[in-house]
Amino acid sequence: MAVSVPKSYEEANVWDGGDQKPLNAGYGKIMMWFFIVSDALTFSGFLVSYGFSRFKYIDSWPIADEVFTHFPFLHGVDAPMYYVALMTFILIFSSVTMVLAVDAGHHMNKSKTAFYMLLTIIGGAIFVGSQAWEWKNFIKGEYGAVETRGGQILQFLSAEDNKRVSLSDFAIEIPTERSTQKKNDGIWFQTEKSLPQFSIEEVKKGFRANPNILIRIQKVDENGKKIILTRDESLRKIDSATLVVEGANLVRNEYGNPLFADFFFFITGFHGFHVFSGVVLNIIIFFNIILGTYEKRGHYDMVEKVGLYWHFVDLVWVFVFTFFYLV
Repeated sequence: MAVSVPKSYEEANVWDGGDQKPLNAGYGKIMMWFFIVSDALTFSGFLVSYGFSRFKYIDSWPIADEVFTHFPFLHGVDAPMYYVALMTFILIFSSVTMVLAVDAGHHMNKSKTAFYMLLTIIGGAIFVGSQAWEWKNFIKGEYGAVETRGGQILQFLSAEDNKRVSLSDFAIEIPTERSTQKKNDGIWFQTEKSLPQFSIEEVKKGFRANPNILIRIQKVDENGKKIILTRDESLRKIDSATLVVEGANLVRNEYGNPLFADFFFFITGFHGFHVFSGVVLNIIIFFNIILGTYEKRGHYDMVEKVGLYWHFVDLVWVFVFTFFYLV
């Protein structure tokens, strides 16, 4: 019986599943496409859930332009969405360098492939670091707010220009001893990991003493703008405040509905994990290129496989960026 011999070294190592290659692609590339499709369905489910929750709580959903206003080394400068846009550009540009790396691999150009892979790694690392920086600012918060008994967030604005006012700008310190809430203090279902900068009594006292500060509630008017209460309405509303909220976590969010923070941490964290994994894979591939592993194999198919994953991660971010920051 005759034994078929592969026509080339490349065919023997890229596809070992038989004589016929489905879709004229290697085994590893087909498996990568399977993973991408399944992962795309996962991200689709997350974004659909986010869209459903936002539609359900549209009146109290935070406005992205008022949340993501920070820019590195520009403290106090209002730059809504600028840094997020820069992060997006860097990630998309890293997709371009990955395309150039794959093309150089097809031409068996070791030095160019390594160079463009290095640029891709740098772009991915900058993006992951930038995302961590965004998380830090989101968790820390900027102005602070208070929460009512019903869980509604109250934000403070200047009566002159309707701009946000930090709690530190008007809260009056009351010299009393404060302690962290613990389970054995009687309210077992409310615990604190750290105390806010000011107590609720200090915020209330400072608010009543400053007539130039108003309260903005979570609800929106017919024009889609958050409702700003009059001074008399604000004074009545502040009485219902029970605790101070600084920054955002999985339970409370100074910017508005806590579900926004839950989805932000989960979806951007899940995507950030994908980018971090891609950077690790790219570093492994980069060192294999330097060592000449793929030149010995006679092809740079692994560069193309990891390139598919990297393009997928970049494409997913376009949807996350659109749903979270633009819409």
